Formats: sequence, C-alpha cells, structure tokens
Amino acid sequence: MLGHEGAGVVEKVGAGVQRVKPKDHVVLNWVPFCGSCWYCNSGNAYLCEMGYVKAMAAEVFHRNGTSISQFAGIGSMAELTVVAENACIRIEADVPLDRACLIGCGVMTGVGAVINTARVQPGQSVAVFGAGGVGLNVIQGAVLAGANPIIAIDLNERKLGFARQFGATHTALTGSGMRGADYAFEVIGRPEVVTQAFMAIRRGGKAVVVGVPPATAMVSVPGMLLPLAEKSLVGSLYGSANMARDVPRLIDLYRAGKLKLDELITRRYKIAQVSEAFAAMEKGEVARGVITF
Repeated sequence: MLGHEGAGVVEKVGAGVQRVKPKDHVVLNWVPFCGSCWYCNSGNAYLCEMGYVKAMAAEVFHRNGTSISQFAGIGSMAELTVVAENACIRIEADVPLDRACLIGCGVMTGVGAVINTARVQPGQSVAVFGAGGVGLNVIQGAVLAGANPIIAIDLNERKLGFARQFGATHTALTGSGMRGADYAFEVIGRPEVVTQAFMAIRRGGKAVVVGVPPATAMVSVPGMLLPLAEKSLVGSLYGSANMARDVPRLIDLYRAGKLKLDELITRRYKIAQVSEAFAAMEKGEVARGVITF
C-alpha cells in the first residue's frame, strides 16, 4: 500500500495510546521513533532504527487472505490506515489537511535539509540540483535562511519556472560556476548528479544529498578534493527533523505567510486518478499533486 506522506483525522486508538485521541487532526511521520535507543537519547530520533523496523513489521492491509505491505509504515493512499502512535503529530484542527499533508515529507525534508542539516546562514550561496516537489522546498528553506544567491538547476523549464516562484534568484540547466556555491543540495537521487553537486561547491563548501540513489549505486568524487579543498559530502534524512518540534514551526510559518503550501499544490486528485497523478509527476507537470478523500 503506497503513500508515506499524509494527514488526516484519528478515528480510533489502541490501548495505552496517550499522544493522540479520536478526532485529533494529525500529520503522519514516516520515520517513527522508539524513544529509548542511542539515537533517540542523543537527540537524533529521525535516525532511529527500531521504531522504523517495528512500524514496517505491522500487518495492516489484507486482500483475499493475503497480507499487503504497508509502505514506510504509513500506507496513506487509502481511506483508512493503522500507524504507530509516534507516527502521529497532532496539529490544530483549522489547518487544511490537504496542505498539512505536504509537511509530512516533502516540505519537512526540503526545508529541514537547509535549516537543520546544513544550517545555512544569511548571505551564503545555495545551489539546488533538482526543482521537483522536494527541491522546491529546499529553495523555500534557503529563502527562510536568508541565502543569496539561490540557484536552481533542472533540465525541465517548467520546473525552473516553479523554482523562480518559490524564491530562486537564478535558474540554470547546468551547475557550472567560478568559485562555487557555499552549499549544494542534490534532490534527485542520481549518483552522477551527486558528483555534479560536489564539484559545484567552493573550497570548504558542503554538498548535501537529499535525493535517494538506487540501493546498489555508488557515488564517485575526486578523493583529493576532500582533504585538499576541504569539501564535505553529507546526507540528509527527513531534513534531520524533530517532528514534534518542527511540524508546529512550519505550520506557524505557513500561517505567517512565510512558507508556501497553497502554491505547492498544482492539482488535486481522487484515489481513482492515482495513475494520472503519477504520470503528471513523472512529466514534471506539477509542483505537487495531492490525493483527497
């Protein structure tokens, strides 16, 4: 059952559940945490392994007596799902669910990569490789951080138009430059683009990998530049987010008009139109498509 990004209303809770109650509005967190492992105790709950393993082991969906896997422990492309208690982040009931769902992954991952992982400072330069649904939110994060310039790189002219709408100061089809950017974000998941992002940063710069390459793919960078140019290559999972802290923060920014959620939604679909939604995404026709029930 696909879908790792969603928001909805709690219908029922199991015995012992304390974080949420029926009728609560929630954003779904696809990296639930156990609360007791080394990562959780060190303040990095987004890296928790046990919470994710337990969530993935749950058997929620069945058809004709056969268990159906639940993607990322969420399975949000369904009218009803069952998730772990700490996969629910409670929000105020007046926040539109079709906007709130975007915070569940794309917005949090993109904005968080800039604010939490890279910790970009005002006036620093940012290059974003990939202006899709997550890349646009890296651009939003760069705007919030006060970065300048913000350069969006993509092969799709429509996506570059979206990038300008969301705050890119410059757009390009390639990532070449003279000195190089302070930070480059790879938001596609292609090993060769990770290399391009690494080569696009200045001496002492940092390349942040947000996109997820294939499991067997290897990334190649000139090893000499790691020590002699002091370049860094790091990953960013879920925007290094503390969901309980960061979801309310992003909602506050949305209410204040500083975070664009309405503008992210190019089209809305019913669940029967899911194939159409995927096709539009692959063609780069939408910033984000949202399925409503």
